[in-house]
Amino acid sequence: MEPDLFTAAAEERQEKEPSSSPLAVRMRPRTLDEVVGQQHLLKPGSPLRRLVGEGASGPAGASSVLLWGPPGTGKTTLAYVVSKATDARFVELSAITAGVKEVRAVIDGARRASGGYGKETVLFLDEIHRFSKAQQDSLLPAVENRWVTLIAATTENPYFSVISPLLSRSLLLTLEPLTDDDIRGLIHRALTDDRGLKGAVALPEETESHLLRIAGGDARRALTALEAAAGAALDKGETEIGLTTLEETVDRAAVKYDRDGDQHYDVASALIKSIRGSDVDAALHYLARMIEAGEDPRFIARRLMISASEDIGLADPTALQTAVAAAQAVAMIGFPEAALTLSHATIALALAPKSNAATTAIGAALEDVRKGLAGPVPAHLRDSHYKGATKLGHGKGYVYPHDLPEGIAAQQYAPDALKDREYYEPTRHGAEARYADAVEWTRKNLGRKRS
Repeated sequence: MEPDLFTAAAEERQEKEPSSSPLAVRMRPRTLDEVVGQQHLLKPGSPLRRLVGEGASGPAGASSVLLWGPPGTGKTTLAYVVSKATDARFVELSAITAGVKEVRAVIDGARRASGGYGKETVLFLDEIHRFSKAQQDSLLPAVENRWVTLIAATTENPYFSVISPLLSRSLLLTLEPLTDDDIRGLIHRALTDDRGLKGAVALPEETESHLLRIAGGDARRALTALEAAAGAALDKGETEIGLTTLEETVDRAAVKYDRDGDQHYDVASALIKSIRGSDVDAALHYLARMIEAGEDPRFIARRLMISASEDIGLADPTALQTAVAAAQAVAMIGFPEAALTLSHATIALALAPKSNAATTAIGAALEDVRKGLAGPVPAHLRDSHYKGATKLGHGKGYVYPHDLPEGIAAQQYAPDALKDREYYEPTRHGAEARYADAVEWTRKNLGRKRS
């Protein structure tokens, strides 16, 4: 019986890979030992090692596998390596273009191959989160009966995007973003390997640094840009890829930014000072420079949270909420989508009314404490709940504010040395105006004397 069309296409593509396929495909690892990054999945005895059975006749221990991770981290690569390690038929579908009809055709072909040739089938389904519930349901019989070994890939949280029956029958493997060192090693291999560029061009350090920034932890993006730039250099008769050639090829200017040097701190400082100065356009410029340089989005989010309290405070109480929400979102989604969230927060903070009253208030209070201005807690405020506290006079004379019509009790709260000290000096900017009115009213009703 003839192989199904999907398998035939896959085999034809694999035969062409050494000479005519894109560099990212030609450099695809053939064994787990060639895989870059994902060391947590590649240790001896790890789930992935057990999955391939280290040479066994078929994947062990799971009827399906879910690979969850950012783009370019090796999901397709791992599926391909598993199929080669197990000597199985490898069929690749994308949930973007395939539907139930195509899935059923693969399953029928897998059953024929298993019965007629004794050959197992690995079905790699990319972007499974794009399948509807009904489409995912169509995979269940094949998974449960092990007619195919399903390896599904997703960039979205599978707990939200994959149906529970399929998730419960799967081994979930989480892929981590590749580091610059991972990408660098892959680039160096591609430059010299016979499957790659075979030493036709060199890559100067400056160009390599920019290529790493472009890649952003995405191996496919790095190899695609490298191949395009190498082709452009060779067309010019050059034996090395200059920075200008790479920039022209990918249409992206090199960002002068050292994540470990002065530029890291200078640009971060400029971002915060632009927000403080309410220049939204300048703030977005510095944010863009940090993003293009490959700055850790969590670092940017932390700076925005600090700015929300340091420079805005109660002038816009929602600013901190926005910054915290942005930080949480960034931690969940990462780049490139995190750029949208960081832009959202940066614009909100830059255009918010400004007040540093919260900053100066805690600064003044800390200064007094460090000077030794403290003193004992007034007796009526001390804890009176334990046995013997009453005999010590703790809590005696304390007035419970909720018992009073105005909800405020005119009694001393601060230690004697600080009883008339005022730290918080609110502005009249934005929402803080109402806090200014409130603090004026409460101080008056507390019988406070101006210091």
